[in-house]
Amino acid sequence: MQSTLFFLAAFVIAQPQTESLGPGKHVRTLTMGEQKRSYFVHVPPSYDPKKPMPVVLVLHGAAMNGAVMEWVSGMSDKADDAGFIAVYPNGTGLLPTWNAGAFPGGLNPRRPDDVAFIGKVLDDLATVLKVDTKRVYATGMSNGAMMAYRLAAEMPDRVAAICAVAGVMCLDDPELKQPVPILHFHGTKDGLVPFTPTSKGNPFKFPGVEESLKPWIKVNGCGEKCEVTEVTPKEEKLKVVRKDYGNGKEKAPVILYVIEDGGHTWPGIDRHAAFLGKTTLHLSANDLMWEFFQKFSLK
Repeated sequence: MQSTLFFLAAFVIAQPQTESLGPGKHVRTLTMGEQKRSYFVHVPPSYDPKKPMPVVLVLHGAAMNGAVMEWVSGMSDKADDAGFIAVYPNGTGLLPTWNAGAFPGGLNPRRPDDVAFIGKVLDDLATVLKVDTKRVYATGMSNGAMMAYRLAAEMPDRVAAICAVAGVMCLDDPELKQPVPILHFHGTKDGLVPFTPTSKGNPFKFPGVEESLKPWIKVNGCGEKCEVTEVTPKEEKLKVVRKDYGNGKEKAPVILYVIEDGGHTWPGIDRHAAFLGKTTLHLSANDLMWEFFQKFSLK
């Protein structure tokens, strides 16, 4: 079903590369060296070509693509409600992935420069839509969340804030250039990207969630102690805890939502296979994410 959605979007709404885009779904292609790359764009009905509109990059997990990510996350519906452009870039490889660290080279031996690719996506997008370049945000799930962390580390001049869902920062010795606001959602029983570091012998060297956040807590100038608040909705069976490490320098906070007993899922959306675990349906990652993003813009 998901691949069919992507095909229909490409077949029905694809336009010449030089024409301005309007509301609807569009597929764009780019050339990176000798490689053809693509991304999928959802422009909300409220789009006005005379007014700059914010952008949210939505990065898919491993073995997915942009169209599947749109369905899994429900972010295009949120884009319509809130008024932002949702962009779904596509990774590379037989089982598409992002070059975000952690994955062995054999899964995608070409190891593309995906930071450069995302930069080119933003450049291309600005040629066909009126983009607010100071309000570009990134989110992703699993391997896509890992890529969002890499963008924060290596492209903080273009990404104003990020939100990671069920993914961690996998860069070796990351050189964080400047503070970036960080929001993170993670289940304690995530079986694919565990909340705690992966055990020895696991081919995927995933750090734990709190280990991923420590460098950002430091560079953002936040305190090591956090304010812990239970935010479990009344109807929810899974306990949800919010850990707020404060605003820090440049008012760049680090906030973690812990879904106890939660799996490898997108909070607020029930579009995942049962083996991925439980999800919270009464707490919306999309709503909280957009509320968070709206507070920040590049200088």
